[in-house]
Amino acid sequence: MSYSPPQESQPVRQRNGLGTAGFVLGLVGLLFSFVPIVGVVAWPLVVLGLVLSVLGVVRARSGRADNGGLAVAGVVLSAIGLLVCVLWVAAFGSAANEVDERSSQQSTVVYEVTGDAPGATVTYSTFDGGGSSTSSEDPASLPWQKELRTSGPFSSGTLTVSTDERGGTVACRITVDGVEKKTATGSGRFSSAICGGF
Repeated sequence: MSYSPPQESQPVRQRNGLGTAGFVLGLVGLLFSFVPIVGVVAWPLVVLGLVLSVLGVVRARSGRADNGGLAVAGVVLSAIGLLVCVLWVAAFGSAANEVDERSSQQSTVVYEVTGDAPGATVTYSTFDGGGSSTSSEDPASLPWQKELRTSGPFSSGTLTVSTDERGGTVACRITVDGVEKKTATGSGRFSSAICGGF
């Protein structure tokens, strides 16, 4: 009978369940992070994926697990997903600030009517955060001008001038904060010039 020396048993490394779970969560979170509204789901996925992946890397480096590469990939995917989520938050925050600034911003709107029509009817309206209003005037002569203040991101308005049976030529113009937005002309009996939607 031959004698064989006892062999040292190699410790069996365990699979790295934490690293695998971190990789899967990081991958799914990264994919969800690119979808604007669904990306809210990505936050917990990428954060949890990052934590589990880092624990998986620690286990692999200490020799208690054998799939360190997968855990490192989980760290990278989770970190990229987290970065995309942070960028979305910054973009939405910037958009919300811009809307807030525009809602408090006031504009000066000038309605102008010129022409040689002996009789004209001017109708103007505005719509802003404070509501809408419509007015009509029959100026004694042209040119005619009205200055209004509007506020809000969705402020708008229209200006219409119409001639009567005596005819003539009319022109309308809308200027917002010194910038010409709309112009139109009309000539003849019962004609109209319509400047709308600045």
